[in-house]
Amino acid sequence: MVSSGNNYNIQFMLYSKSAEYAIQAMIHLSEFQTDKPTMISSIAKSYDIPYQFLAKIVQTLVKRRLIIAKRGRNGGINLGRDAKDIYLHEIIDAVDGPPPEKDICAIGLDYCSDDAPCPLHHKWKPIRKNIREMLSSENLEELAHRVIEKRELMNK
Repeated sequence: MVSSGNNYNIQFMLYSKSAEYAIQAMIHLSEFQTDKPTMISSIAKSYDIPYQFLAKIVQTLVKRRLIIAKRGRNGGINLGRDAKDIYLHEIIDAVDGPPPEKDICAIGLDYCSDDAPCPLHHKWKPIRKNIREMLSSENLEELAHRVIEKRELMNK
């Protein structure tokens, strides 16, 4: 979307809406981690996520063993392992699939490399590397703590 003047609203998609919802659900599980399973409906309500959409995402996360599901009257979901051992890239890869083998061009050209760079290649390449490093180094435990801190700041 381009507005008048020099104000541009540019947004790069790092991952899909499904991955965003998966991250939110996993942060919720980390934030309110108990032995008692959490109902998917309570997470959906907390983040205003359509229940059926979140339920499908949870199925994917269960298959990848990031979440454990318990059926029945006292059923629900829990994290598949400690929050400190689950990283953002794992959640995104589980939902969106692994990153492409070839780097995607920032302006959508079919081919872009160091040998045949697009006009943004040399600026976008270090950004892409920093994003990958950030996603690989951020774990759920740290993210949940920062979400709690943000909530506390907003409630002051």
